[in-house]
Amino acid sequence: MARYSVHSPKEIRQMRKACELAAETLVMIGPHIQPGVTTEEINRLVHEFTLAQDAVPAPLNYRGFPKSVCTSVNEVVCHGIPEERALQDGDIINVDVTTIYPRRNGFHGDTSMTFYVGTPSPLARHVVEVAREALEIGILQVRPGARIGDIGHAVERFATAKGCSVVREYTGHGIGRLFHTEPSVPHYGKPGTGVVLRKGMTFTIEPMINLGGFEIEHLDDGWTVLTRDHSLSAQFEHTIVVTDGGCEVLTRRNARVVNSEDQPGARLGERSCWMPGEDAVEGEATA
Repeated sequence: MARYSVHSPKEIRQMRKACELAAETLVMIGPHIQPGVTTEEINRLVHEFTLAQDAVPAPLNYRGFPKSVCTSVNEVVCHGIPEERALQDGDIINVDVTTIYPRRNGFHGDTSMTFYVGTPSPLARHVVEVAREALEIGILQVRPGARIGDIGHAVERFATAKGCSVVREYTGHGIGRLFHTEPSVPHYGKPGTGVVLRKGMTFTIEPMINLGGFEIEHLDDGWTVLTRDHSLSAQFEHTIVVTDGGCEVLTRRNARVVNSEDQPGARLGERSCWMPGEDAVEGEATA
């Protein structure tokens, strides 16, 4: 039988801290997303910030991954390895953060977002904002009794209506003390199919949206995933817990992320994004 990440209220309170730290890491990194900054510098900043919070960057040495964060630029779909590559005006970059807290026997908080470097092209803006809104739409499907297929169906229907495609080989996943567990959370599918969502279940929703086709290819480094047609790709991700009345977004941020959420035309959703006028994240939900 598959092992799903279903947690007690006490465990979710502990996990919430790891998720808050991951969210704070994205807020921290936002001002540094500038032309001329290297992805290796982003890695250093994330690494040092995480350790300063008495936490651990989960990607480092996970199955051999060599860095503390994934940095995926332009046509890179996911798992981009930081390097001495300088960002250029007009680039888009997804920064994918996973934090373990506390260091010993801790929980994982997993979140990512796509940033604009300088001034984006209209096509770059389109794919990023479709990805941002697709995550919001996926989150809105989460409630006890719903099914995993409901999430994927809603995401895919929205993205394709906007002229984009959804990567199929990589999905959301259960999460807790372990980085990746069941259930798998595809971002395509049929409504009314898949695992039934239960109160206390924790997982990520993280649609990868391509401007062109959904097909991908891998570099020889064993990690970096590209769009096969080299079209732009964007992604946003949150860690979710199913609650009595729906869900709580554990990695929801309590401050606006610059170079992403502050940009003209950013489609900010009430469930997944910082919203103007908010003083804090939503109150804790009972799981």
